[in-house]
Amino acid sequence: MPAILTTILSAHEGTREAIIPILQQVQEELGYLPEDAMLQVARHTHVPASRVYGVATFYAQFRFTPLGKTHVMVCRGTACHVNGARMILEQTEEHLGIQEGETTPDLNYSLETVACIGACSLAPCAMINSEVEAKLTTQKVKAIFGRDG
Repeated sequence: MPAILTTILSAHEGTREAIIPILQQVQEELGYLPEDAMLQVARHTHVPASRVYGVATFYAQFRFTPLGKTHVMVCRGTACHVNGARMILEQTEEHLGIQEGETTPDLNYSLETVACIGACSLAPCAMINSEVEAKLTTQKVKAIFGRDG
């Protein structure tokens, strides 16, 4: 068990009420929820592993694979949708060679959609790591990922 997991578990009571806060902290530290970590949470909280997994899969905030070094979030909010978000997502998928919700095998890129980035006046937009890319076009997507595809 990684030392960080031991530290996280020891900071929480071993009750089922602690499952979500523990999972949140594990993901914050590790970037995702490895299977072994969920098994350790189950042991610590004295609940079946299936319950911990059920909680983790119920909430969209939890992920089960590591994020890539570059985390791409394409906005699908109303303003972005009517301004071409679908085309931006398709172009991004094509350039990265992955679909929404996937990470490249080399762990360089992760791609997901979000309901709203909060930059509606800049639609369509995406967030790459913590930077907003505004008024995206297919040409801008090509330039961002450095390919002429």
